[in-house]
Amino acid sequence: MSADSSLSSLIAATAQWLTSAYPSGRGALQRGLAEAQARQAVTVAAWLRYPTELDAQLMNLTGPGGSARLDWVTGAENEGDAWDPELHAWRTWVDEVVASWAACLLGTPALVTAALTTLAGTTRGTGEPIDFRRLSHPNENDWQAAALLRHPDLLAPVAELHHAQLKDLLESSAHSS
Repeated sequence: MSADSSLSSLIAATAQWLTSAYPSGRGALQRGLAEAQARQAVTVAAWLRYPTELDAQLMNLTGPGGSARLDWVTGAENEGDAWDPELHAWRTWVDEVVASWAACLLGTPALVTAALTTLAGTTRGTGEPIDFRRLSHPNENDWQAAALLRHPDLLAPVAELHHAQLKDLLESSAHSS
């Protein structure tokens, strides 16, 4: 899966935040499967939030906002080194709305189809075919690797932050097509 370079830092940081907040089980394979699912969810959410290259460039000028509120909601701000700028500069590239929308997608599989349909009508959805199979059709190994990352109750505090906004976007897209 290739993400355009204007969103690559945001996608990488937000996926890292999700996999840090909702870690996978033991083993490199499980961590890799969970990371792939988080990255796919974050990519879809980022493409929905920044549907054009201009939107992405404006975000790069203003910055995505960082993980402070997400850390507070999940209790990560209480971790000893969570705010050490030397260790966690990547947190400044986390986008709260994208993380929330990705949490919605991971916790509510029915939203994934609507999100992918919405993307099909944007410039992000054109060009080379992108496979979001781990997000849209996870297999048993994917579910086991991302048990926390896909648990709706655990995701709720993050997902609820911007769920209404995502729902409105997906509904308005469905009505306009």
